[in-house]
Amino acid sequence: MTPRPLRFAFGHISRRLWAGGYNYQRNLFAALARFLPGEFVPVVFAGTGAEENELAELAAVPAVEVLRSEAFDGQPGLAAALALGLDRGAAAAFHSARIDVVVEAARFFGWRLPVPTVAWIPDLQHRSLPQLFPTTARWRREIGFRVQIASGRTIMLSSESALRDFRACYPRAGNRVSVVRFATQPPEAFLNTDPSEVIATHHLPANYFYLPNQFYRHKNHQLVVDALTILKRRGVDVVVCASGSTEDRREPGYYDQVNSEITKRGLEANFRHLGVIPLPHVYALLRASTALLNPSRFEGWSTTVEEAKSFGVPMILSDIDVHREQTAGAARYFGVDDPVGLADHLMQVSEMNSPPSVRNIVPHQDENVRAFAMSFSDAMRRSPSELNEQRPRGQPQDRGSQ
Repeated sequence: MTPRPLRFAFGHISRRLWAGGYNYQRNLFAALARFLPGEFVPVVFAGTGAEENELAELAAVPAVEVLRSEAFDGQPGLAAALALGLDRGAAAAFHSARIDVVVEAARFFGWRLPVPTVAWIPDLQHRSLPQLFPTTARWRREIGFRVQIASGRTIMLSSESALRDFRACYPRAGNRVSVVRFATQPPEAFLNTDPSEVIATHHLPANYFYLPNQFYRHKNHQLVVDALTILKRRGVDVVVCASGSTEDRREPGYYDQVNSEITKRGLEANFRHLGVIPLPHVYALLRASTALLNPSRFEGWSTTVEEAKSFGVPMILSDIDVHREQTAGAARYFGVDDPVGLADHLMQVSEMNSPPSVRNIVPHQDENVRAFAMSFSDAMRRSPSELNEQRPRGQPQDRGSQ
């Protein structure tokens, strides 16, 4: 008898608010469908106001189910989950959908949730860069992680770098931990867009550096502006094309600050921001770019780096641990506070006079994506007692999380 597919719940992640999280979900579901067909049914729970086009794109992946529920409008059950141990609305939705395992991402459903639960913690940025978080947001995030740890959740991390951070921040946590490294293989349908047409649509030159990061302060766009200022003084003409959302609920005025500096320094022709563009355009611009640029101060596991790797695009990256881990030295690196170093890399690469080219998916990418699917499967396939040591009744024991 063929075993029933394991049904796991994942709350919808808005692309507008967190493009990396949305792309993670889409790529995860596609990887499972491709390499482990019939073994998993991802069930995406979305609020009633979630964007239809985002949900439709997820639902187009084989085996994925999308369910809308008022229980996922914001976080209506959070207070009850913390005080009473159960988000009843979410629990009822999981029961109705016959969920076998819940993946918690930025939301706690309570230690009394009667379903094995894995807490996905993409990174511990609030501990490494606390100054970038309003006090309330920082403590909300910290309390959320602590209650997940205290509830005995299995913890899913995205990198060995994140694992080191987790051990340093919560040295007494006894939870089971799985490291699931993200890998991506864009669907063929997304690669049918002609890069030359996209480049012409956005009035870009043949040679440009691509920076597809949302405008969060930790993404460090200001360093790129400083590097372009240095290059302008040197008489070097370089174009950086950026795309991504300008919305950051932690610091709503950040994009305006950066844009003001671009205007004040006369860099409008050198720093081009396209806003949120369709994913086929993102891949087209990446495939035809001179190099991917990621100046971020902190990443859990960079989606943009993975996407560049999948096409063999050259990379110029901030010198942070996770970038080294992802690329194994196969990139150019600069300090997060070193605009001169970044300017030097941009100038050197631009002076190579390499003809523009459009890259295709690298041959070994299948194995990377297969490994991603398998490691996620391992995290999900543990028995309920191994997956989750939650106490089904009463308050969880304090397991010494710090």
